[in-house]
Amino acid sequence: MNTGQEEKVTEVRESNTVQDGANVRRQSIATSQSVDNGVIARRIIYYIAGFIIALLALRLVLLLLAANQGAPFVDFVYALSGMFAWPFYGIFSYQPSYGQSTFEISTVVAIIVYALVAMGLAKLLTLTSNRTDV
Repeated sequence: MNTGQEEKVTEVRESNTVQDGANVRRQSIATSQSVDNGVIARRIIYYIAGFIIALLALRLVLLLLAANQGAPFVDFVYALSGMFAWPFYGIFSYQPSYGQSTFEISTVVAIIVYALVAMGLAKLLTLTSNRTDV
């Protein structure tokens, strides 16, 4: 039964041959690792959530520092992170104003929600596991 742990298999092969009248003993060692699909799925979930959360944190810092939206990098970060922060804009009644220092509470809420959703999805994948340490 697959328990979600990484499995490492080492195989040692020995061969004896005669070369120039002398016995030659050769060893070849092959190592392979296999990882449970649930572990891979959890890693993918955490990677995607980590990317989204890092992008939202960068948005929050740029808004706090009143970064110039005319700069291509800042505009790119605002546009890309705006997709992930957009569902949370209606929670608090304020309009985002770019170019002046703003603490965007909806971005903080988005970071918290995405982190909780990622943890919930990752935990959902461990429900069928019989291990107690996941």
